[in-house]
Amino acid sequence: MALRESKQSLQDLQKRLAQRLLAAQTDNSQAAQWLAIQVGKVHYLIPLAEAGEIYPWQDVQAVPYAQPWFLGVANVRGSLLGVIDLAALLGHAVERTQQSLRDTSLLVINPALQVNATLVVDKLLGLRNADHLQMTANTENQRRCFQDAQGQIWQELSLQALVQSVAFLHVSQ
Repeated sequence: MALRESKQSLQDLQKRLAQRLLAAQTDNSQAAQWLAIQVGKVHYLIPLAEAGEIYPWQDVQAVPYAQPWFLGVANVRGSLLGVIDLAALLGHAVERTQQSLRDTSLLVINPALQVNATLVVDKLLGLRNADHLQMTANTENQRRCFQDAQGQIWQELSLQALVQSVAFLHVSQ
């Protein structure tokens, strides 16, 4: 019973986030500019304009001779999408099992970026407003970093830059 309730609450959260994401994309006030996610143990901010719909994990058909981060393809609302393990693509050591994948979400890349793909996201953390974030020094990589009022560090993750990167474009081994 607890598993069913947990799954239902996750689905409710995903529906609420999807509704807020859609509202934020159509709202001219630009109250929220970021979708906050967790990949592995790292927190990222994705520009709302680059994010698409959010779905619970579903079965994926594996593709032979693909990079380890390319999990395969899935039928998402009638569209065949490549499923990218974002943690593996970004170099985060996350052990994936069928059980652990059931706790993840699929974030579809906005169709405007012209890539038929979805990203495996460990946790959806809601929407963030740029006014509530301070840019901070970044010593680990070339991404812009922000800090929120609670001291949490967030890295900006541009999906547009990601889908144009050499690593992303070379799916085959």
